[in-house]
Amino acid sequence: MSLNIESNPLIDKLPPHLKQFIKPQDYDDYTPVDQAVWRYVMRKNINSLTQVAHNSYLNGLKKTGISINDIPSMYGMNRILKEIGWAAVAVDGFIPPNAFMEFQAYNILVIASDIRQLENIEYTPAPDIIHEAAGHAPIIANPDYAEYLRRFGKIGCKAISSKKDYDMYEAVRMLSILKEAHDTDPKDIEDAQKRIEELQNQKDEPSEMALIRNLHWWTVEYGLIGTTDDPKIYGAGLLSSIGESEWCMTDKVKKLPYSPEAASQDFDITKPQPQLFVTPDFAYLCQVLEEFADTMALRKGGHKGLAKLIESQNLGTIELSTGLQISGVFTRMIKNEDNEVIYFETTGPTALSFREKELIGHGIDAHPNGFRSPLGKLKGINLAIENMSPRDLKAYNFYDGEYIEFEFESGITVAGNNITGMRNIQGELILIQFSECTIKYKDELLFKPEWGTFDFAVGKEIVSAFSGPADDYSFDLVTHNPELVTAKRTYSEKEQELHDLYQSVRNVREGKNTKFSLEAVFDILRTDHKNDWLLPLEIYELVHDRDTTFSNKILDHLKNIKTERPNISHLIESGLKIVKTNYTEV
Repeated sequence: MSLNIESNPLIDKLPPHLKQFIKPQDYDDYTPVDQAVWRYVMRKNINSLTQVAHNSYLNGLKKTGISINDIPSMYGMNRILKEIGWAAVAVDGFIPPNAFMEFQAYNILVIASDIRQLENIEYTPAPDIIHEAAGHAPIIANPDYAEYLRRFGKIGCKAISSKKDYDMYEAVRMLSILKEAHDTDPKDIEDAQKRIEELQNQKDEPSEMALIRNLHWWTVEYGLIGTTDDPKIYGAGLLSSIGESEWCMTDKVKKLPYSPEAASQDFDITKPQPQLFVTPDFAYLCQVLEEFADTMALRKGGHKGLAKLIESQNLGTIELSTGLQISGVFTRMIKNEDNEVIYFETTGPTALSFREKELIGHGIDAHPNGFRSPLGKLKGINLAIENMSPRDLKAYNFYDGEYIEFEFESGITVAGNNITGMRNIQGELILIQFSECTIKYKDELLFKPEWGTFDFAVGKEIVSAFSGPADDYSFDLVTHNPELVTAKRTYSEKEQELHDLYQSVRNVREGKNTKFSLEAVFDILRTDHKNDWLLPLEIYELVHDRDTTFSNKILDHLKNIKTERPNISHLIESGLKIVKTNYTEV
């Protein structure tokens, strides 16, 4: 029986477009080998991280209920995370960056519930439960860091992506799945890596999403805290990598003071990082985030913000000075000589909102084929329409049911029957509906009477532009259908036998009935599973202080493995060191 996620109020209030990424953890799918991989990494990491990790990490392990011996269940994590105002959900590998960050905005930790294979025990490019649960979860027990994550999610999910970003996401997701799959053709991995290299070599202006993703990488994933001379680790990528957590503390990795410039520093997910950034404290992370947010279209709007939305070719929103929000796929704008937007268009389903709530009668059913409107001030009048009092509107003939003609400073003209207007909560006009409407700019007809009623968006300027809809419920966003999903591995008879051996050793350690004795397990290992190095270590841990003869046999066997497989000899040495120093678990 699968252990599904225990729901709580945080998960319940998620919008459907986020819930679509959640999947059951399927705890029973973890094999005894998976449990041994978790245990090895946790013991190894905590043994070394005691000296180099920020103190929030070890404290957080206790607070979040993460065990060293067992892969955590989402059920148990959610019961404990609830006490610190967070929750966790399981997903399949990488999900789109905007969605990942939006989960954080809801105080929800996204956990890729699969676990790396034994052959990738040191590092995997695919997100896995070691990275997510052992790396991310403990640090969020620190209130200052948790607030940074939430703020980052709130701002990051509004960052505008480029088409290249969407292509890069799909390419990285594919490579990570191929690398973790058991029987992938090396040629497929090579082709996937080439695709990523091709995209990386495209010298385009980085998008907002690319820049804020860099900030996320150099803080949440690979961040150091303290001073450049004496840094501590808090980034989940370092906390969950048994190789890089040690490597990053050497002089071979540059330590740079963290600043907004980190947004311009690219990274390569497939390689160890040549430099890392050090923040003096968690509060400073929020300061840098706010400085970066001030450069985003979310806060600046204008023609540059709209241009980013047009270039993205994806659903986005602009907010006008009246607070009216238009959500759709933007395709066109006209600017004046001062680079002010005087006209915009969307294509396809479009919705209008105010303060993130869709306006009644102005959802995608009302605007299935796009939306368009001029912007700006009227010619010869020192007032924007939004700032006109009822007396001003009357003076300039803005009557319901009356024919009206007016011209903008830009030269755009509007003529038609004023049907009605809609106001915001301050009483300002935000929308005027016309029939028999004609809109012209120079020699171009921007709207014709035969196209139906025209909804004129009142506003002199664009004050904000961001990714996604204003109201999450305006569009059907439950469309996640990835071409490739993480493969469920099937095991051969010999592999199943190895699982039984691992389970037997686990049972001995836990004082349970066992199928094989430790001596029998070791004999079968030497004969049928000569390359396995982790299980001999687990047996050695149980007998090293009570059976010298047996212990020496195991050490001789491990010595042979190191000779035949020098690339994993350091892993064996690390395991032996933990046993010999009588490491005490937290």
